[in-house]
Amino acid sequence: MTRARAHLDRLWQAGRRLLGTDLAIMAGAMTWVSERHLVSALSNAGGFGVLACGSMMPPRLEEEIRATQALTSQPFGVNLIVMHPELDALAEVCLANKVSHVVLAGGLPSAALIKRLKDGGAKVLSFAPVPVIAKRLVKSGCDGLIIEGAEAGGHIGPVSTAVLAQEILPLVRDVPVFIAGGIGRGEAIAAFLEMGAAGAQLGTRFVCATECVAHARFKQAFIKAEARDAMPSVQIDPRFPVIPVRAIVNDASKKFTEAQLQAIAKFDSGELTLKEAQLEIEHFWAGALRRAAVDGDIESGSLMAGQSVGMVTREQPVAEILAELVAQAEAAIEQRLSYGDAA
Repeated sequence: MTRARAHLDRLWQAGRRLLGTDLAIMAGAMTWVSERHLVSALSNAGGFGVLACGSMMPPRLEEEIRATQALTSQPFGVNLIVMHPELDALAEVCLANKVSHVVLAGGLPSAALIKRLKDGGAKVLSFAPVPVIAKRLVKSGCDGLIIEGAEAGGHIGPVSTAVLAQEILPLVRDVPVFIAGGIGRGEAIAAFLEMGAAGAQLGTRFVCATECVAHARFKQAFIKAEARDAMPSVQIDPRFPVIPVRAIVNDASKKFTEAQLQAIAKFDSGELTLKEAQLEIEHFWAGALRRAAVDGDIESGSLMAGQSVGMVTREQPVAEILAELVAQAEAAIEQRLSYGDAA
């Protein structure tokens, strides 16, 4: 083992211990993308795959968990959306099927839910968008946290990864913290580990994995895109709130702006009530991610991607992607250690 690898293993030791993996690299849970094949490939290669439950109902989630377990004996997690109407039943499915880790997203989970999952034998991780929530989640019993910056794909908050890392990493020492959002190379992973992170979560980087079942046209859109092509959706009028979603700009992105303007005009003319106009805007993207990722409609579908998409240059096996990330992290660490030797 090189000294750089030994140093890397020390830096992310807490993350590896929590996940039960060789590498403290989690995969972000991407709806329609993070399913049995990609998840098992990540876990089998030494990383940590996470199933995206999304809008699945309990029987469908159980089917996907069991299918993943048939493909890997390594640890993997299940991502549950806190706002899901069947959240309690989905949590029971995870426990009944001995899922080792549950990642809670899309809202602030209750202390009761966290306790229930932990009492059932699962490790619990959750997303912390601000320092006060990070502290509350630790107090509620979370085994680990994920802090995700605005550079990420899909639904995003307003604060960058670098700023969140500076705000939260110095405050949370009791549990491992994984950094996410815009990470596409091992040098960035090493830098955040040096700041106090216990590991990293990457999503966009794995969309073009050979084992990923996303449509070929969806993958090609990622390969062709640059960082500046992944932009957040724009809110036209504060009366009609839009949760920002970062995606590669396409025809649907432009039509969404037009759809907002049309709905607003209908409200202003009295043709629609405020609620009706808001729902018309919200429904614009219904099924859009599936159309792109599964059906390959990259013009009217949603191409959710983080700004790290510019670092996705070709289709590669998961094991090769992970090996690249580790080699880059080791090279960055060795360079810093060499500076110390020279001094």
